[in-house]
Amino acid sequence: MESAKSLIALVDDDVTSLALGKNIMSGTYDVVTIPSGEKLFRFLDKALPDLILLDVEMPEMNGHEVLARLKAQGQTAGIPVIFLTSMNDVSSEIKGLNLGAIDYISKPFSPPLLLKRLELHIQIVTQQRELINYNSNLQEMVKARTKTILDMQNSVLKIVANMVESRDEITGGHVERTRAYLGILLDGLSEQGLYASEIAAWDRDFFLQSSQLHDVGKIRIPDSILMKPDKLTAEEFEQMKKHTLYGVQIIEAIQKDTPESDFLSHAKILAGYHHEKWNGQGYPYGLAGPDIPLGGRLMAIADVYDALISTRPYKAPLSHGEAAEIIIDGKGAQFDPDLIDVFITVSGRFDDMVRKLRGKSA
Repeated sequence: MESAKSLIALVDDDVTSLALGKNIMSGTYDVVTIPSGEKLFRFLDKALPDLILLDVEMPEMNGHEVLARLKAQGQTAGIPVIFLTSMNDVSSEIKGLNLGAIDYISKPFSPPLLLKRLELHIQIVTQQRELINYNSNLQEMVKARTKTILDMQNSVLKIVANMVESRDEITGGHVERTRAYLGILLDGLSEQGLYASEIAAWDRDFFLQSSQLHDVGKIRIPDSILMKPDKLTAEEFEQMKKHTLYGVQIIEAIQKDTPESDFLSHAKILAGYHHEKWNGQGYPYGLAGPDIPLGGRLMAIADVYDALISTRPYKAPLSHGEAAEIIIDGKGAQFDPDLIDVFITVSGRFDDMVRKLRGKSA
């Protein structure tokens, strides 16, 4: 199949030049002859040529004026323009080149020279378009590849998180719910412009996906403790508290052997700091206030809320209102005061999300 001919617009007020130029070029290119600048712009409303041959000396609107108008319009700014001139005026040529012309061709035409110059410039135009198409296709390939990597990472996170939950039947569905709560809190932060600069540096998808690993350290907690149907003893609770440190260790081990592990940076924070308290009485590090990473402070609210509304062998589930009241009472003690203010504004969405997720699993 033959490729389509390039379209050349020949603009000149001289009828002889139009006829001669079309006769020279028509065997190689599709040529449209146009007698004035105004008629050129009418034509451009219907079609865009691959290249414009433009006479400099024309009445009403000269070539320089036409070129300036072409370059000022987004749709036509990229069309290459070659000036046609019978003048031997260096200053005029420089002016045209400064306006954006790519070349000058003298009149009367030399057929071999005209065709050779056109061949060269059409080849450049073709290569530029091929490069643009290649870059566009490359960007699409990168997007597709990035999506594949994200899907793979998310799949790995889900598998590991499900392994943890499969051992801890008491907290079934906890990972999915806490991830949803975090999304609500992030929305609330954005709406209020709170911690905006810090959150702007996060990849939201990475952050929410990584939350699935916040309890990954429970893999190393003995079944006798993890699945105990009663309250833990003080000694057992000390052992359970180590799941935060175990989680950090597991994630660091994965990062060490995984070149593309940026998505785990949030996971390590969420695993290690979601039991810290604003007043410094949490674990495992005993950090206080803003020394606790923001991700850990957010995860703490989501984690505690879900524990309060969930059934445990040693307690009945609390209503949303009861759980929200306890969370709010922890303002400035267990939880970041600013985050609790956000929680108050979005707590109804927590309740809606719980109903939605429970309805889906029913």
